[in-house]
Order: sequence, then structure tokens, then C-alpha cells
Amino acid sequence: MERAGFSRRAVMAGAAAGLALTSVRALGLSAGPRPLFHISLAQWSLHRTIRSGELDALDFPAFAREQFDIGAVEYVNQFFGDKATDFGYLRELRQRAADAGSKSLLIMIDGVGNLAATDAGERRRAVEGHHPWVAAAAFLGCHAIRVNAGAEAGADRDVMKDHAADSLRRLATYGAPYGISVIVENHGGPSSDGAWLADVMRRADHRGVGTLPDFGNFHVGDGIWYDRYQGMAELMPFAKAVSAKSHEFDASGNEVNTDYRRVLKTVVDAGYTGYIGIEYEGGTHSELDGIRLTQSLLQTVRDELS
Repeated sequence: MERAGFSRRAVMAGAAAGLALTSVRALGLSAGPRPLFHISLAQWSLHRTIRSGELDALDFPAFAREQFDIGAVEYVNQFFGDKATDFGYLRELRQRAADAGSKSLLIMIDGVGNLAATDAGERRRAVEGHHPWVAAAAFLGCHAIRVNAGAEAGADRDVMKDHAADSLRRLATYGAPYGISVIVENHGGPSSDGAWLADVMRRADHRGVGTLPDFGNFHVGDGIWYDRYQGMAELMPFAKAVSAKSHEFDASGNEVNTDYRRVLKTVVDAGYTGYIGIEYEGGTHSELDGIRLTQSLLQTVRDELS
């Protein structure tokens, strides 16, 4: 009787496992191990193609899917800067992303105000200027907006930390009911100093505030570069997204400015398992070729690390 009962249970367990595997395959999902990280495409990679009129910004999700088989995208507000409250436009973009089977991850926000300004009124206006983009990101199904920490010429760097942290905390508090995080990229000036931006994160001390470490944006100004590998290590503990910056590749398919194996090991060792967004910014290769080269390198190193 025990053997008969065991056999029935074994058959039922086997059938359930087979059904689960069939369901996974029917959904087009992989039944294999989870990848170390996922790959997305930042809209900035196609900024020349979009600005020339060759690609409509609304077609970006479908283009990412058709050209590169990438099903997760990161938008840039510069390409629809007057559409933050145009929900007809946003509804069309959301539908096109859905039609392409594409996931909208975040919107990169520029030109909305200085979150680290000395003047309190200016900082308040900068925070409020980001509010419509929080709503737009939520409407599109994103998890975050990328903002700039801000800076002011001649201001004390330590004071700027407090101002930036306060603005980020206020903005993240506003974003929390929308399910939107506020993430900061190393994007020039003091924000490209990894230690400085990491300290801003600690001072902000809000679960909705994080970083978007970019492999290449470590130019602090006046021709001075912060060590990119040190900066990545300092920013990864706060990362809610990661940007794979690329400019030029050698004959072996390696990015000539950044050791992708070294930097991706830092990303993986930090426990990050989310999306890494391709952000090709070079001129040696076409935008499409640059994206493909970056995608191939990410996939190759991911396989090696696995």
C-alpha cells in the first residue's frame, strides 16, 4: 500500500512538473536558470536617428524589439519634453510598447531644474517640476525616473550634498504613492565623483532614492576623470538601474574605454540582478552597430560570469 501510494504521488508530481514546464514554454519563458542580469535599451542610444526624423520616438519600443530583440526600454524626456501631461500621447506610447511586448522601465529627465541649488525657492520649483514626470512614468508602467543631482558653480560641495539629498527625499516622498523611485546618474560635475554621490544617497536616506551607475560618466570637469571602477563600486550598493555606456570597440568586440569584464563583475558582486541599459554614445560605429556590439559584449560577459 505504501508503494502504491508513493507511485501515485510520484506520477502526480511528475504530471504537475510537466504541466508547469508546458505552461512556461507556452508563455515564451525560459525554463533554465535565471540570467545574472537582463538587458534593456536606452533611447539615448538612438538620439541621432530620432533627431534626424528617421525614427519617431513613439516607435522606439517596436524598433528595439524588431532590430535587437530587446523587450525593455528606457525613455529620455528630451524626445517628448512637452508631453509629460499629454496623456493621449502617453497612452499611445504605452499601447505601442504593449504591442511590441516591451516593458517600460524608466524615464531619464533632463532640463527640469537644479535640485542642489543654493536658493530654497529654486530647489522647490525643481522638485515640483519633476512631479509631472513622476505621473507620466507611472502611467507608462515604469519603476523610476532618472534625475540629475544638480550643482552650482562656486557652492560648497558639502552643502550641495545636503541640498541634493533634501530635494531627492522630497521628490521620492512624492513618488512613493505612484510606485516611482528617484534615481540619480553620475552625470558630470560632482555627481561623477562616486564618493560624493554615494554620500548624497546616505544623506537622503529614503528607500525610494537610488543610483543609476553609468560605466562611463565619470568626468568631473576640467579634464579630470574619476576612476570609473572605484566609482562603480561606490555607487552599486544604491543601484536601482545600471547603464552600460559604450563609445568604441576593437576588432575583438571589446569596448576600448571600459573593461566590461571588470565592471560587470562589480555589478554582479553587488548582488544586482535587474536591467542593464545599453547606452551607445559613440561616433565610430553607426548607432545600430554600436548597440549590437554593446549587446553582444554584455551577453558574452554575462555567459562568462555565469
